[in-house]
Amino acid sequence: MALPTPQPELAPAIAKRQPDIAHGQYVAVLGDCAACHTAAQAEKLAGGAPFPTPLGTIYASNITPDAETGIGRYSFTDFVRAMRLGVKPDGTRLYPAMPYTAYAKVSDEDLHDLFTYLQHEVLPVRRVTRTDGISWPLSMRWPLALWNAAFLDKHGFIPDTSKSDEWNRGAYLVQGLEHCGTCHTPRGFALQEKNVDGSTTLFLAGSVLDGGSPINLRGNDGDGLARWSTDDIVQILTTGRNAHSAVSGSMTEVVADSTQYLTHGDAAAIATYLKSLSPAPETGRATFTPGDEATLRTIKAGGEQSVGGRIFMDSCAACHRLSGSGEKLIFPGLTGNPSVLSQDPSSLIAVILNGNRLPSTAGAPSDLAMPGFAWRYDDKAVAELASFIRSSWGNHASAVTPAEVAALRRH
Repeated sequence: MALPTPQPELAPAIAKRQPDIAHGQYVAVLGDCAACHTAAQAEKLAGGAPFPTPLGTIYASNITPDAETGIGRYSFTDFVRAMRLGVKPDGTRLYPAMPYTAYAKVSDEDLHDLFTYLQHEVLPVRRVTRTDGISWPLSMRWPLALWNAAFLDKHGFIPDTSKSDEWNRGAYLVQGLEHCGTCHTPRGFALQEKNVDGSTTLFLAGSVLDGGSPINLRGNDGDGLARWSTDDIVQILTTGRNAHSAVSGSMTEVVADSTQYLTHGDAAAIATYLKSLSPAPETGRATFTPGDEATLRTIKAGGEQSVGGRIFMDSCAACHRLSGSGEKLIFPGLTGNPSVLSQDPSSLIAVILNGNRLPSTAGAPSDLAMPGFAWRYDDKAVAELASFIRSSWGNHASAVTPAEVAALRRH
């Protein structure tokens, strides 16, 4: 079905503006373009990286300036249309796996610099994007126009004049270029983010994505960031670890490819914005009691007889300590860790099964690794271990079932 090609709104002055290519490169880093548009062992930004979705596998497009297979023939208006409205020059609609719902908030100036950088500083690569693995009728793209009509907020970022410049810069980055909500905001029945502009407490309230559970970034005391300082947030963004936790899953790539390169001012602005967010709805969320030493006393007295506790002492305590406190900035603590206390335990299960390797960054070069234990423990044992971790040292989170482990193992 042919539908009219929408036209993006652009300020008239942008046509006479001199773009800043160096800043455009930084914008590309902020948007983490390389992580999605570069396949393993392939040319930078030439596309081909697979993205499993509930509808099927989507393959990232080639965004090098190749005239035939990339964006070499795009005008700036074409580029903005794709970035903000999810529509290619020929009218083909993009699946919102490409986070145009967040990029709709990116300024004309940042998009202008980014487009100029991509067109003039990136090497053109001839590489045809693979056909998406989505079966008919879901492969029809015209219904995405209806999806956009229902869920796409076309308003650009609107500063809050009651807040500081730093707060507004953080809000702009989180809601727009860094597209944090794409992973950290729960989704609705049509796979739409339940909020995109921070106007409700569902924004950044934690979600389930691709075999993991991106954490709640709001001010909850249990599974959120209430006990983190702005310095803690800056540290995990730039090094992948802090005194409370460490990144895992896809967030390791985000740190490696994007957030470690944030200027200090931008990292601090993001931290300021996140610390201002009120708690997400508390229903069903875990809690944490600081200073609870009951588990440690039981272990030291030889009274810990649960299956999960014995597995922890055998396979985990050497690094994470009997107290669950870990070793600061080396082995992450498990006490009050938002990844441990998440409503959905997928990330914890995935780390137990598959292990984890921290990103190597300028601020923390050692890419410390944890081995996976999928080979050693069956689903019931992993569930017992995860349940023990989620209910010890002051952690109060729901138990993990063998069925949840089995589902992650298959994934």
